[in-house]
Amino acid sequence: MTRRDFAVSLCAAPLAAAGTRPNMLLLLSDDHSYPYVGCYGHPDMRTPTLDKLASEGLLFHRAFQAAPQCVPSRTALMTGRSPVSARMGRFSSPLPPEAVTLPDLLRKNGYFTGVARRNYHLDGPGGGARGGYVGTVIEEKGLRTFAKRLDFVDQSGPGTTVDVVNQFLDKLPKGKPFFFWINFNDPHHPWDRNSIDPPRDPAKVTLPKFFPDLPGMRKDFALYLDEISRVDGEVKSILDILDKRGLASNTMVAFMGDNGMALPHGKGSLYDPGLNVPLMVRWPGKVKPGGSTRSLVSGEDIAPTFLDAAGIAKAPGMSGRSFLKLLAGDSSYEPRKHIFGARLQHGSGTMTPETKSSVWDLSRCVRSDRFKLIYNVTPFMEYQPVDSARDDGWQQMMKAHAEGRLDAKIDRAYFQNPRPIYELFDLEKDPNEFENLAGKPELADVERELRKALIEKCVLDYDFIPPPVLN
Repeated sequence: MTRRDFAVSLCAAPLAAAGTRPNMLLLLSDDHSYPYVGCYGHPDMRTPTLDKLASEGLLFHRAFQAAPQCVPSRTALMTGRSPVSARMGRFSSPLPPEAVTLPDLLRKNGYFTGVARRNYHLDGPGGGARGGYVGTVIEEKGLRTFAKRLDFVDQSGPGTTVDVVNQFLDKLPKGKPFFFWINFNDPHHPWDRNSIDPPRDPAKVTLPKFFPDLPGMRKDFALYLDEISRVDGEVKSILDILDKRGLASNTMVAFMGDNGMALPHGKGSLYDPGLNVPLMVRWPGKVKPGGSTRSLVSGEDIAPTFLDAAGIAKAPGMSGRSFLKLLAGDSSYEPRKHIFGARLQHGSGTMTPETKSSVWDLSRCVRSDRFKLIYNVTPFMEYQPVDSARDDGWQQMMKAHAEGRLDAKIDRAYFQNPRPIYELFDLEKDPNEFENLAGKPELADVERELRKALIEKCVLDYDFIPPPVLN
């Protein structure tokens, strides 16, 4: 069904009364892994605004994006389907014009819609030298669509947040609810020094166990955490505007990370730090304050949930599932059994004999509450972290590897080449995803069920990769 066909079908769909429909605010931090917000109990985090927001709503511990990179993950957020299904496997691709999005449906149903701040990543590369000939083709063929999909489109830099939010709200027609998607720069790489005052002492940060304890890793991680604290202040400025304008009581606010941190094991990988992101939702009068959940939630579920909250049917082809009942504390809610992730092409690089996994890697995963199966389709690609490969942390890791100084588990996680085609992890016993259990006879039934689930996902998404083998 095309966007036009679906628009016609909406004419018969009943709408909730305008006065009862919530405003919707989606706040998206960039490269933000779970559990790096204070409300998750991490000892190094200073995020008072986000902690308060979480206390006023529902905090999610197991929210996973559909991809560990910004373009495909945002595709899932806006379309309610996987990036593979939406044909967004190439990083520089614009969202196909026929793809039905969350703002499309909200706008057709009376919402005033907007997107602001950092690049939303769904209109392809910019024009000029940076966009190259790809950008030229996109311009010539008129493939940028977001100016047509939304009422308000902004791509301004840091320091403009208060002005931009006020501009959007000043344009809001009287009596209309709004949907506003705000994208933050933080904590995207490269990380600024002294982004907060005082900055963290690298010697005192608590390193995750999947990082070796090296001075460069400490420095990089401390800078990363500082930027999360800075985005907390930016969130405060937005919530203060809602309060001042009397909009907070009828606004559903969701804060989420777009994918994991640009450090080893994170962005670009299907390990939990690449996909598991913070998520908290506040909706006064609808979501009970102070709650938390460990139910699995996918980035594919955001659009169906927002639509459900507005009383709008999701579009055909949306594979995501509304978790509105979970937000409302409805005991009839049936949680997901699995979430899925897809690693696709990243950035503007191309294929050369030296190309690493940071640019080109194909893999898929399926995760249950306890187990995860990763299917590496291009296991021969040499691992390199996305964005941060030139930083001190990775450079020191490579040197330690060459000198045989890394712990065996860490060394195997990053330097084994080729990587295993199948990786199976027991996340209760091995939360760092070090011990590959694929092929273990005692877990044969678990592995088979995960392979079946992943095969089904590949079929339903019309995935272009060869599906995993069912043993």
